[in-house]
This record gives sequence, C-alpha cells and structure tokens, in this order.
Amino acid sequence: MSFKEISRDGVVFTASRKIEARHGFMTRLGGVSQGIYSTMNVGVNLGDSPECVEENIRRVCRAIGADSEKAVFSRQVHRDGIRVCTPSDCRRPGVPVPYEADGLITDIPGLVLFIFTADCTPILLYDPVKRCIGAVHAGWRGTAADIAGKAVRKMCEVFSSRPEDIRGAIGPCISLCCFETGEDVERAMAGLMGKAAEKFVIPGNNGKFMTDLKGINSWLLERAGVLPENIDISPECTMCKRDKYWSHRATDGKRGVQASCITLD
Repeated sequence: MSFKEISRDGVVFTASRKIEARHGFMTRLGGVSQGIYSTMNVGVNLGDSPECVEENIRRVCRAIGADSEKAVFSRQVHRDGIRVCTPSDCRRPGVPVPYEADGLITDIPGLVLFIFTADCTPILLYDPVKRCIGAVHAGWRGTAADIAGKAVRKMCEVFSSRPEDIRGAIGPCISLCCFETGEDVERAMAGLMGKAAEKFVIPGNNGKFMTDLKGINSWLLERAGVLPENIDISPECTMCKRDKYWSHRATDGKRGVQASCITLD
C-alpha cells in the first residue's frame, strides 16, 4: 500500500503513489456544507444547498489542481456501464446528467472524471503509456458484474492500452471488518468468481457473511491483466472512520457523498 494523506486549503484527501495523474479520494472534510451534510458533500441530489455543493466541487478540483468547469459526472445506477467521455460530457450546474454509467474513461487532457461513494468502492485507473484514465464506482452489484475488469478491457479496446501498463488504485470503502451481507451477495460473488470467492466472502453470524469488496475488486483487476504490483489498496474503512468519510450504513442514509476524481495533464 502506498496511499498518502494530503491537505490542501483545508480539503483532506488521500492519493496513491502508484498513479502519477492528478487524482484524489476525497474525505468529508474541508467543505462548506452544514447540518447532516457537514462539510464536504458533493452530492447534487441529496437535499444539500446547491450553492454549497457547487463550492465543494470547486474546492475538490482545486485540491487536485484541476478545472471544475471540465468536471464530468454520471448518473450512477449500480450496474456495469462504462462511458467514453469527451468534452461534451462536461457538467453544467443545475442540468441533470443525461446518461447512466458507473464507469468513466477518457484520454482527453483536462477532463476531470468524478465518481461518488458513501461505502461503495471507488477505483481509479491510469495508463501512463497510452495516457488514458478511468474512474469506477463499484458497489457490490457493480462488483458482481465485474465493472472493474470491464473498465480495464474498455481502456484496452478504445485506447489500445495493455493491461500490464495500467495502474489501479482502490480507495476507501466499507471493508471486510464492517461489510456484513446476506446470501444474495455470497451467491453473486460465487457466480462471478467460483471457489475463489470463499477467500473474500466469509461466513459470519446468523447466516450472514463478511465481504471484502477491496479484495474482490483487486482480484478482478488482476484477472483482467493488471499486474499485482500495479494495484494499490487503501487500508481505510469508511464505516470505521465515519468522522472522516461518508458512510451510508453508519448514518442510516442521512448523509452526503465523497468524490474520487482523476484528470490528465
């Protein structure tokens, strides 16, 4: 693991030393939102003040040295859609995003790919050879649909990347220690991974299972051809560190969301 914590103008985030592109896995710290959204909420449809959310988005972009006018959002739906992003996808404040996607990829410098999480797994991808990037939102359903592997394969298809050149960083999310799930998750992962799922979905109490989304997504990146030494995994759990990160489970859904974002120079 080679994650480091950074604070710029009060905005606190982590970044992976394996990814040379400008990027960050944001925390809930350093924004201007108030109440249950305090302070760094970037969710535009959660009931927070639109003015506060826009200022938070600007702060996030400034923290990684990016232009907020070139931010690209998506409507995340917990599936496996991957969108190839162009300048026409740059968001316009107050205008709903017209497409659904849980993964974004591009090779256009300046575009800032955003994904949003509050326990789900954020994954950032970078190919320093073909100069392209990806941002993936992997909840358990997206993980079971292999969105991480599909993003790698899409980068290879569209940008001629080689999997062995791609770097992957798996950011803070709910971790094995806290992610108690039911038989539906166990069945989904077994269907995806076969016997290998037993390493990551561990029987718990009362017929429940403890599930390691970080480990599963790392396994999926490796299966797609990403080298193990090119995969970085954050050690932090969003539910354990609920004062630092947004956690859906810890707040019973009364919360904001944090951004993970990446851009090419």
